[in-house]
Amino acid sequence: QDELVEFGGGSVQAGESLRLSCAVSGRALSSYHMGWFRQAQGKEREFVAGIAWSGGFTYYGDSVQGRFRISKDNTKNMVYLQMNTLEPEDTAVYYCAAGDGSYRQTHGQQYWGQGTQVTVSS
Repeated sequence: QDELVEFGGGSVQAGESLRLSCAVSGRALSSYHMGWFRQAQGKEREFVAGIAWSGGFTYYGDSVQGRFRISKDNTKNMVYLQMNTLEPEDTAVYYCAAGDGSYRQTHGQQYWGQGTQVTVSS
């Protein structure tokens, strides 16, 4: 069964770092690009970072460029999001996603994790 499970969220102070992990299972996911999205309370879900499963190309949202880094370990079927210099504006539920459509669009993803909360205090 194809499934994404995130973990690693929590509460931190502004300027600190946090790493999110996404465990990927299911054969269908081996051919999809992977990504992270986030949704703050009262706002639409937005693209954070994406990575090609086979090619390693990475893409970032403007607000996290230079602070966040997406990576993957195909041997462990894991995708990571290293978040540095966190800001209160990064507070949101973070979702792992997989799909074969547009990297940056929610409608380009076929699979979603359940989400993990990240809270950044000033």
